[in-house]
Amino acid sequence: MFIVHSYSLAIVFCFITMLCWGSWGNTQKLAARTWRYELFYWDYVIGLLLFSVLSAFTLGSIGAEGRSFIPDLAQADGGSMASAFLGGVIFNAANILLSAAIALSGMSVAFPVGVGLALVLGVLVNYFSAAKGDPRFIFLGVALIAAAIVMNGIAYKKAQTGQRKTPTKGILIAVAAGVIMAFFYRFVAASMDLDDFVSPAPGKLTPYTAVFIFATGVFASNFLFNTVAMKRPVEGPPVRIADYFRGGVRTHLVGILGGTIWCIGTSLSMIASGKAGAAISYGLGQGATLVSALWGIVIWKEFRGAPRVSARLNAGMFVLFLVGLGLLIYAGA
Repeated sequence: MFIVHSYSLAIVFCFITMLCWGSWGNTQKLAARTWRYELFYWDYVIGLLLFSVLSAFTLGSIGAEGRSFIPDLAQADGGSMASAFLGGVIFNAANILLSAAIALSGMSVAFPVGVGLALVLGVLVNYFSAAKGDPRFIFLGVALIAAAIVMNGIAYKKAQTGQRKTPTKGILIAVAAGVIMAFFYRFVAASMDLDDFVSPAPGKLTPYTAVFIFATGVFASNFLFNTVAMKRPVEGPPVRIADYFRGGVRTHLVGILGGTIWCIGTSLSMIASGKAGAAISYGLGQGATLVSALWGIVIWKEFRGAPRVSARLNAGMFVLFLVGLGLLIYAGA
């Protein structure tokens, strides 16, 4: 299988993860013109699962190093498989809430608040589970990112002043998504031998197998979580499963593309975690908040008409995020 051996390449993979995790929300925005997010999400999950299979049988099965996908799956123990599967279930619960927050308040708010909070908590959870990197710079970077989240939340409230839409609803859902999402990566990382991808411990998974088991957890749990979301939506009338089959081919492909983009980022993050460490790999990937906020502000004009103070707060948010991410990179160098 393909394995990363240099820290520099691991950081490059983490930045690609950042771009992927921060950009998949655009597919939801595109689909939202004719498609409820609950329906979009079925295609998103299908795309995620399909790419995990493709990755497992290509990069996860070529080369002379490590165990290829099928032998690795055959030797996996129940604990490792359960850990990766549970990671998928936890992620799915969080991501459905994040999708709801995007539908309510846009990418420029849902991602910085929800994913930013997941970054802060997730880095701490992953660091204390598998310490790697200078803790001083890791914690300082996390503190700056936390400050950036607060600034974005204030900017959103300022922008919503005088409007009918309740400004706190989208933020509260994003916060709930962030708290839950902080824990998914830890369970997936625990299913792998982060110290040795070339000759992983018996029973442990390679990154490619871990992502596949994770994706099956996402897919299986979607029948519960998304069904509930359809029957009790955060906004608008309930959605019927029959509505899903009325969507056109292009509409379905947009959702599948969204899941594929996210899974590409996740696969690269898991591959990089062996060299960069789980905390840094996860933290840099969740720098997706910067990417998504830029999409929301610049492309989707989600802060159009907002007061100047919102623009200044968002500018401060970007600065703090960039410095915080820089400290995370330096911590592992």
